[in-house]
Amino acid sequence: MFGRQVVLVKGFQSKKCLDSLRTSVAQVARLSGLSYKHHAGAHPLKYASLGQVVEEAAEKWPDRPAALSLYENKTLTFGELLNESDKVAASLRALGLRSGDRVGIWLPNCTQWLVAMLAATRIGLVSVAINYMFQKNELEYALKKVGVKALIAPGSRFGKNYYNILQSVVPELSTSKPGELNCEKLSELRTVILADDDNDSPGVFAFNELLALAPMEDINRISREVQLINPDSACNIQYTSGTTGTPKAAILSHNGIINNGYSVGIRNELDTGHKKICVQVPLFHVYGVVITISAALQHGATLVFPSPTYSPKANVDTLLAEKCDVIHGTPTMHIDLVHEVRSRGATLACEVAVTGGSPVTPKLVTDLADVLNIRKVKSVFGMTEGTAVSFQSLPGEDPERPLAYLGHLQDHTEAKVVNEKGELVPFGSPGELHIRSYARMLGYWGEEEKTRETIDENGWLRTGDQVILHEDGYAQIMGRLKDIIIRGGENISPKEIEDAISSHPDVLECQVFGVQDERLGEEICAAVRLRSSASLDARALTSHALQTLNKFKVPRIYKAVESYPKTASGKVQKNKLRDMVESGKL
Repeated sequence: MFGRQVVLVKGFQSKKCLDSLRTSVAQVARLSGLSYKHHAGAHPLKYASLGQVVEEAAEKWPDRPAALSLYENKTLTFGELLNESDKVAASLRALGLRSGDRVGIWLPNCTQWLVAMLAATRIGLVSVAINYMFQKNELEYALKKVGVKALIAPGSRFGKNYYNILQSVVPELSTSKPGELNCEKLSELRTVILADDDNDSPGVFAFNELLALAPMEDINRISREVQLINPDSACNIQYTSGTTGTPKAAILSHNGIINNGYSVGIRNELDTGHKKICVQVPLFHVYGVVITISAALQHGATLVFPSPTYSPKANVDTLLAEKCDVIHGTPTMHIDLVHEVRSRGATLACEVAVTGGSPVTPKLVTDLADVLNIRKVKSVFGMTEGTAVSFQSLPGEDPERPLAYLGHLQDHTEAKVVNEKGELVPFGSPGELHIRSYARMLGYWGEEEKTRETIDENGWLRTGDQVILHEDGYAQIMGRLKDIIIRGGENISPKEIEDAISSHPDVLECQVFGVQDERLGEEICAAVRLRSSASLDARALTSHALQTLNKFKVPRIYKAVESYPKTASGKVQKNKLRDMVESGKL
């Protein structure tokens, strides 16, 4: 379904005709002052699979550390990374997985996450990135949605018994032989692998067993067969939060992940020498897969994992001990770093802070320079459906740029800004951002209608973001057309929270939205209409919500209202609710 795709633009099929049309569109837009921009970039696109990139990295830097996990006390060179990936790949194939099958990775940050994903790319499997914080219902949904055939899970290694959560989803696990699972609810799931080194749980393999399961001839065969993987085929699936409350599964190609990561690495100056990257972000996001892993592989950077889950203390310890050159994080993570360094009175010296997930504030940029001694702040902006980054800081740009701009249009990318009728607006005017490039997702798994709603017939990706595009290729964010809340870099669906809180017996109706927060970017606020006999009890509502929601999705602010501001057609105006809360009127 998602193999090589040819974009047909008004009858033109050949690359020459498409380039000619693109040039004509750009000329018309430029002459008329309308918001269309195409940035060709200085480097040609690559055409390869991510599995080939792993091999190229091992050939270039065989003895250079690819990953350094401080809490695991483990280092993998690029050569060792390829070796372990191929062993796991051959074992997955021996367990019956074939090209196109989905393998779920439900792990916090660790070397096994990296090996598992790259092993999948070596034999054409599609890795499915699953949030390690997912509980029973969320995990079951993620596995069932795309038909995961093998799952790599944490076990009890990371301070929590994930096996018990697995059993609640797959009760047949404890009575099954490893690799022979027959689950009624998850008919395609056959194999579960735990990250524990020593495993005595029934029905599962231990991860280290995969390093010795396949014979050497099967391992050696992988290097020959990796050349046959189609670069346009699916490589990774990312779950995205939607306004409906049910996450969609965005399918990303090898081609998109490789080329976006390569360009991102150049913009973040990873090509100027061997860099160490302090990884604060979770690997299961596109921030982890593309901006972090793909970029590091192609530019020989070392990924440093301070801890399995986010920890400001461990991150500062790592920066001090390893003298990392680059820090990856969301604005919230960088704010926490500043606070931790200030409280310790420590002295850091780091070259680059890469920030994405939500806009930065001028205060944060100043603090990064003054407190962390960061020389350059690099902003990245994009969306999962665009394989991570569509706008990003340029090397050598004015250091004031990140204060007001998303960044410059990414290489080999087209952007246009349109009004509600789909017409181009003038440069400098707000409208919805549309993107077209190699990095566009292949589609949403099993949701062709949703895919068509997001990608138009000419290949433009509708972002739902309101921006201003300038002639020089820089853009400014004005707001979001969608109601998604971005709290600390996490995309959160309001409807899922509204459904949970509205089920409380005292609540008649609930509207959830984001309000400005200095540390998190946005905080979750719930405006509730209560039954006439009830009074607002924030603690009771929080306790109720925690029965079905993860902690990071539960509102921190509650407001009781008699009614909601609405449009003439009866739609609730969340923007007015937001303004009322932020101005203190509610």
